[in-house]
Amino acid sequence: MESMIASLLRAFRTTSGILASRQMSMSTPIGEARRAASSLHSVPATLDRQQELLLDEMCLLVDENDRQVGAATKRRCHQWSDGSCPLHRAFSVFLFDSRDRLLLQRRSDVKITFPGNVTNTCCSHPLAVPGETEAEGGRGVIRAARRRLAIELGIDPKQVPTSAFHYLTRMHYKAASDGGVWGEHEMDYILVVRADVDLAPNPNEVKAVDYVARHELTGFLSGLRADGVLPTPWFQLISDTWLMRWWENLDSLAQFEDHQTIHRL
Repeated sequence: MESMIASLLRAFRTTSGILASRQMSMSTPIGEARRAASSLHSVPATLDRQQELLLDEMCLLVDENDRQVGAATKRRCHQWSDGSCPLHRAFSVFLFDSRDRLLLQRRSDVKITFPGNVTNTCCSHPLAVPGETEAEGGRGVIRAARRRLAIELGIDPKQVPTSAFHYLTRMHYKAASDGGVWGEHEMDYILVVRADVDLAPNPNEVKAVDYVARHELTGFLSGLRADGVLPTPWFQLISDTWLMRWWENLDSLAQFEDHQTIHRL
């Protein structure tokens, strides 16, 4: 197990020379040969002009009870001031393949918040657009999640139908990034999806990806931390609180669904 984790860590630390556009087949999600050599692919970051443009997207402002109270640009929602920034709706996707491995990503170095950090499969925001403002049953955030999985990881929405998602619960947290210039203050919907998917990571969004087994996760993250690669705060909170229980019960996730509680972490 230790040698497997070491191989994953070596691949994750690589920052150039490996193409991330390599496809992962649905019938052979990662491939035995590819698994032996580690499936984590690094992708060269592009200029941050694209990230700058994305700051004009309109996010959903909510109160502490998750009631929508308006909209504001992504820039405004992430500008850290006086120890906080506007509370807005978000989501965190945890995608597991048919071998019960969790797909992780390392965020691009040009991301506005927590660049280069390791995190769960996909983390983003529903927008103030038709279809994504609906809070009931998490329907709006699931639509947004399918959109962002395509943008960040090249996952065809047909491979992650709405029916594949489990909306489990919500988490309210905040954290400063980049010395307090930018930050996160989110009402985070936690979504679990099980699917075998084809990947084509977008290098402007994602620096590296890999599937990690449950028994590998602790050593994997510890090794990255020792090398200066930190987890995002929301991924750390979820990992410390619920992740292992969910992972052990992927065939019975309904028992963990709690759409009433907002966890303040």
